[in-house]
Amino acid sequence: MSLPGISLRSRTGMLVDLSDLGAPRTVIFCYPMSEIPEKTLLAGWDMIPDAHECTPQTCGFRDRHQELSKLRADVFGLSTQTTEYQREMAGCLQLPFCILSDAEFSAVRHSQAVDAPGGRHRLVKRRTFIVRQNRIEQLVSYPVFPPKERVDRVLSRLREHPFESGCAPE
Repeated sequence: MSLPGISLRSRTGMLVDLSDLGAPRTVIFCYPMSEIPEKTLLAGWDMIPDAHECTPQTCGFRDRHQELSKLRADVFGLSTQTTEYQREMAGCLQLPFCILSDAEFSAVRHSQAVDAPGGRHRLVKRRTFIVRQNRIEQLVSYPVFPPKERVDRVLSRLREHPFESGCAPE
């Protein structure tokens, strides 16, 4: 499946066109919402299973970013939080990759969203896509526990199926 021609704003304010990512491979990990220390999240956040695992998952991709880069993969995080919130979170966590905002649900289809407790917010389900030449090569789905091991699955897939120039996606 090809990625849609939808542009999402990054934490730096730059627009990123999902159909024209440019890297040989791209990892896009989607998550409901990241936490910033001392910031209040949604009412009922603690009622969502695995809710507090978004930040450890993001840190897992941060901590293994060099390995992902050596395997010729760019990394993007994606949530429905605002660009301003993501900018603050990315600064606190010192992320070396872009975080994309899909606050308008342009890329995330309805089936990939869940209602937060209280029904006032829609959040993206936790999913990780490996993209090769702008086509989805594999979906690494939730649940993978503990959350920092999600990046291990991605790295394993990238190593098992190395990118070779001129090869079409599987």
